[in-house]
Amino acid sequence: MNRFNEVANNPLKSRKDMQEAVNQICNPLAPFYSDGKARLHIGNTGTYCIESTARMEAFARPLWGLVPHAAGGGESELWRIYLEGIRNGTNPEHEEYWGIIADKDQLMVEMAVLGFALSMIPEKVWYPLNEGEKKNLADWLLQINHYVVVDSNWLFFRVLVNLGLKKVGEAYNREMMEKDLNRLDEFYLSDGWYQDGISEQRDYYIPFAMHFYGLIYAKLMEKEDKQRSIRYKERAVTFAKDFIYWFSSDGTSVPFGRSLTYRFAQSGFWGALAFADVEAVPWGVIKGIVLRNLRWWFKQPIFSTDGILTIGYAFPNLHMAEGYNAPGSPYWALKTFLPLALPEDHPFWMAEELELPELETKSVQQHPHMILCRQEEGRHVLAYTAGQHAAFEPVHCAAKYEKFVYSNVFGFSVPRGDFGLEQGAYDSMLALSEGDQLYRVRRKCEAYAVEENYIYSKWKPWKDVEVQTWVVPVMPWHVRIHLVKTNRTLDTAEGGFAIAKEKEMTVPGGSDIILEGHSIAARFPWGTSGIVDLAGERRPEIIRAEPNTNLMAPRTYIPTLKGRLEPGAHVMACAVLGEGSGQSESNAWNKPPRVIIEKDEIRVEDFGNEILIAIKCS
Repeated sequence: MNRFNEVANNPLKSRKDMQEAVNQICNPLAPFYSDGKARLHIGNTGTYCIESTARMEAFARPLWGLVPHAAGGGESELWRIYLEGIRNGTNPEHEEYWGIIADKDQLMVEMAVLGFALSMIPEKVWYPLNEGEKKNLADWLLQINHYVVVDSNWLFFRVLVNLGLKKVGEAYNREMMEKDLNRLDEFYLSDGWYQDGISEQRDYYIPFAMHFYGLIYAKLMEKEDKQRSIRYKERAVTFAKDFIYWFSSDGTSVPFGRSLTYRFAQSGFWGALAFADVEAVPWGVIKGIVLRNLRWWFKQPIFSTDGILTIGYAFPNLHMAEGYNAPGSPYWALKTFLPLALPEDHPFWMAEELELPELETKSVQQHPHMILCRQEEGRHVLAYTAGQHAAFEPVHCAAKYEKFVYSNVFGFSVPRGDFGLEQGAYDSMLALSEGDQLYRVRRKCEAYAVEENYIYSKWKPWKDVEVQTWVVPVMPWHVRIHLVKTNRTLDTAEGGFAIAKEKEMTVPGGSDIILEGHSIAARFPWGTSGIVDLAGERRPEIIRAEPNTNLMAPRTYIPTLKGRLEPGAHVMACAVLGEGSGQSESNAWNKPPRVIIEKDEIRVEDFGNEILIAIKCS
């Protein structure tokens, strides 16, 4: 039986349903553990770390779901396997010994859940061990105190390891814990937001790492470290007021940034609030966000036919993965099951599932450099952004952080090659080339500003080419204006949203390519994507992107405007429309926003002729 079908049919209404979901996700792994049970082999794709470490990662990550599942009384056939694996993996004399670690070792990441297990379920992973086995486990974990940890959310891994050892009465490094916790506090910005280490990006690592681990600590240490516990909880309450805007009323969240193969870890923050007894919004709202997110994910083809969670986003797709995404990496998504550790009479479980509260149609968020807009009764969420950059340059960095807008409906695309628009898949981007079909896009901003009505950025694809960009939401449209100063001849291509060419096994029907003058749109029953040139003579064209470039759909069209710039200064402007299925019959395509271009000023007006922004062209 295809295990994907099992979890897809789980109604996810009750605590019992959530417990069953953990088993439905984890039980298919049983045949793939090694002889000594300390490693798990579920794929042959590579990663930065060596193969033995990748297989240990695959062994460890399901524990993020299995530990709270067991803490709340859930039963799993896998615990016999895990106890044997822990015995052998920490035994220096066993052939499956996990080994001596090194600085910034991937094994440090996986140690964290073992520390969490010691804190939560010692009766499963500690008390059954004999004295020699306990020493082996403690010694193996204690290595983390003697090596350099990445100066980021990784510091929490060492905290969780030491906390677990403390909870079972073993030696631990109290001074190291305090040092790491103090350093983590230095990453706190304000308004509930952290940065993840010294890097500039503000992505899902803030909720599903910085806050998630902080809330675990707050719960487990609320009596012994009362002030820090209160501080973590208060920060999470404040953060929730922004983060709720990232979620749609249908359960989806805006895909943005790296590590998106962790999928339903998107809602892990909300489960961590429940675990820590933090009612940042009403319990029914928290419950609804978690359950709707899980239901949506389990309806997507994210599992293989033998029930293994794959690398990818809305479908299996290695192309968008990070260099550290091994076959077992996606099981970090199980962090969302943290509320299973709570008793059945906890307010989270007793509450009736509620819809999202009434939210503003626009939320300006300075820390992630975003304006988030909501359309179609909250089902379509768009994040307009500029100025984010992951300094360590993860794969497809520009696509994951510096597109003009990100959408929960359309997702975003990553390049599949470096030649031409089809391989580049430049949705929601302005791509520039010197006529050789090799394109450059915005990847790091020289300057940026997030204002009430627009986002501004200045970027240089070459040293002698400067682009100033203004993106102005005019829902359901948005306007983009570019002032380009170039010392070289450039070919330009500006893409709208990438829209699915087909849905599941349906034969494309009712589709319509609308080509009118300097505008083009692709309209399907499941949505509309279009772009209109508002200045100049750019040519509209549908780009048939290479397969598997988009996160949401394997085959997409990208409505695009193409043109050429000679050396000098130029003004480019366009309006972009993206509508989901509930909006596809609207007349918005016939009512683009108005842009007035004069000699030394450009004005963008909304549909009531109110000026949203006036740009000086000098």
